[in-house]
Amino acid sequence: MAQLRLTDFFGRTKAAVSLPAKHGARGLKAALVAPPEPRNHGAVSPPPASPRTPTRSAAPAVPRMAGRKRSRREMEAETPGGERGGKSARKRLELPRDAGPEEELATLQSRLQRMRMKPPTQPPPIPAGVGAELRSRLQSLRGLELRLRAKAAGSGTGQPGVTGTEAPIAAQNSSTQLPAYQRFHALAQDTPPGLTLPYKYKVLAEMFRSVDTIAGMLFNRAETITFAKVKQGVQDMMRKQFEERHVGQIKAVYPTSYRFRQEKNIPTYSSGVKKSQYQLTLEPVLGEDEQLCGRPHLSASRLLERRKEFHRSLVNIVKQHHAAFLAALSPPMEVPEDKLTRWHPRFNVDEVPDISPAELPQPPQEDRVSTAQEVLSAARGTMSTKMEKALANLALRSAEAGAEEPALSKAASPASTSSALKGVSQELLERIRAKEARRLQALMTREMGQEERLAMLGRLPAMARILRGVFVAEKKPALPMELACARMADSFPTQMAAGEMEKHLRLLAELLPDWVTIHALRTDTYMKLDKNADLGLVTERLEKAAKEAEAL
Repeated sequence: MAQLRLTDFFGRTKAAVSLPAKHGARGLKAALVAPPEPRNHGAVSPPPASPRTPTRSAAPAVPRMAGRKRSRREMEAETPGGERGGKSARKRLELPRDAGPEEELATLQSRLQRMRMKPPTQPPPIPAGVGAELRSRLQSLRGLELRLRAKAAGSGTGQPGVTGTEAPIAAQNSSTQLPAYQRFHALAQDTPPGLTLPYKYKVLAEMFRSVDTIAGMLFNRAETITFAKVKQGVQDMMRKQFEERHVGQIKAVYPTSYRFRQEKNIPTYSSGVKKSQYQLTLEPVLGEDEQLCGRPHLSASRLLERRKEFHRSLVNIVKQHHAAFLAALSPPMEVPEDKLTRWHPRFNVDEVPDISPAELPQPPQEDRVSTAQEVLSAARGTMSTKMEKALANLALRSAEAGAEEPALSKAASPASTSSALKGVSQELLERIRAKEARRLQALMTREMGQEERLAMLGRLPAMARILRGVFVAEKKPALPMELACARMADSFPTQMAAGEMEKHLRLLAELLPDWVTIHALRTDTYMKLDKNADLGLVTERLEKAAKEAEAL
């Protein structure tokens, strides 16, 4: 009985599947053209119940995907609109797009916009019992907080608080800021204090030396010196970019160094420049007596003189800026240029403005207009009145800008009297400032000999203690000068030669003749020291002598 029921089940299923094929092609076409019956897309009708399979609950069934062959009716039902996408009846899986992240992004943007447009909350008021100093600090902190909020709001909304003129200036300052090795070049040099040059001036001096070297070789070979030849040689020597602007700066610093002309019909031997084009040429300016074999000759000694002259001109330019800095101090200072040996301690050498290039000869340009005034004169009568007024205003502004001279460097404005000096007599402050100005003036006009003597005086207190220890260890009232210098050089923390140590000991005997004496006996020199003297008084006298010498 069970076998009969199972056979009957498979027979009915097979007959139901193969039913459209028995009616022929006409029945199949009618079935395909007929619109599909409305059915639930979320569920598929279950197969006929098996005799041994219990009836399942009415839950959404999963579509059958296990079988390899499916009926054409099922494939047509899966294709949207009854269309078949080719030989394969497989359907591409398309997931519904989730619009949640876009909605969340729009919500967050609107909230951020509302937070930016919301005015800042007012801070709580300052209590009345707070002291004056604490109140001033709280006010300064609140002012700083308000400025930070305004800056953050400005950066978030396109900087509405910055005017159109301030923004480009800030951008220009940030873009044109020099690197640290150029801004602090003078501080990083291990050289004795003196009239040092800024980094850009030193680079320009090196460029002038390279130009002079190349121009000297070409000039002595009777070859035309063009800017293209000099540029290539300078860039090969210095590994730096060399342009016509640097040539203009050289002319501004040392006008009598070269004659500049625009010439053509000069062999170039290059495809980039034509022979008929104008080229900038250089010719060294030499005296009538500087000749060799009947023609001018640029010798090595003359090159050295020109280099020194260029360096002297650069120092004079920096001196002008330094004089302007001293005149802007409070109280103003005035130091003769011939007595100036070093710059003011607060004068930043590397912040000296760059040299403005001098005008170089330009190639003749015919039938070309380069200024607004020329355009106005050439096209007068062919344009409207409004255009003529605009061009006239532009020509006037360009003429005024060209007439302005480069301003010298300005010193920082003197700081106002701080709160710590309130109540101090103004006369006392002026005396202190005048004393400081005299000290700085003496520092700027100090010679190298005085500088060396001050350095020696600063080392004498430590040397006095070491010298007394040497005499105590030797247990002798007098020692030969050579032995004393050798023992001192071994004990002194700084490396020093025996000759330099002898200079210090002779200076010590000159300042304290009652403590140290030097005796010359026949061929030897001896040093005698009083061991019973108070070493504290000796060092105090030496420190006092060093302070007096520094104040001079």
